[in-house]
Order: sequence, then structure tokens, then C-alpha cells
Amino acid sequence: MYQTEFCEVAYKPDYNVVFVKWKKFCCNEDYRAPLEYALNIIKEHENCDYVADTRTGFENIPEDTQWVADYFMPKAVEYGCKCIYFIIDENNSLKEELEGQASDSSEIIAFKYIYSLDEVKE
Repeated sequence: MYQTEFCEVAYKPDYNVVFVKWKKFCCNEDYRAPLEYALNIIKEHENCDYVADTRTGFENIPEDTQWVADYFMPKAVEYGCKCIYFIIDENNSLKEELEGQASDSSEIIAFKYIYSLDEVKE
């Protein structure tokens, strides 16, 4: 498990996903290091998908959003990730941010918006 004041990253074997729970806003290396860790988990587990819990913090600066599109998403696909799940709150308060990330990479990977981790298996 990877843990900082900004997020927690763990492999969830019951779902075969890397689960990233964002706690509060971060940027640059504080944002990218956990995602690098998540990529290593995806690489280690065949067909491992990515789940981001965005309910308590997630917003990006433009440079990090670009890094996700240019680096993270292609690497996740290369390592076998087929779907990015975003756990959202009832109001989907980060709708624009999430839709921006999805539109940048929707040609190479699927995106789903869910309300809990249990929806991954559905």
C-alpha cells in the first residue's frame, strides 16, 4: 500500500483493481508519484483496472491533466488496464474534471462512473 496525506493506493484482489482514494488536492510529484505506483500494480496483475475514489478530492492542474493523457493513460493501457472507474458523489461535483480526463483518452480506454467499489463487478 502507498499512503500519503493526499491519497492511498492499494491493490484490491477481489476486484482485480488498483484502488486510489484521493483525500485532498495535490499536484506535480505529489499527484504523479501515487499514479506511478498504481501503474506498477497494474503491470504486476493481468487485466487489472484502475479505480479512483474522487469523492473527497481530485481536481488537477492543467499540467497534471496533460501528464495523465500523455503518460499515465497510455502506460495503463500498455500494461493491460481496460477500464478506468471513477467513484463519484451523488452530485458528481467533479463532473467537468472527470469528463475532461475521459475525453482526452476515450479512444484508448473505457471510462465508467460509479458510486461505490462494489459496482466494479457489475
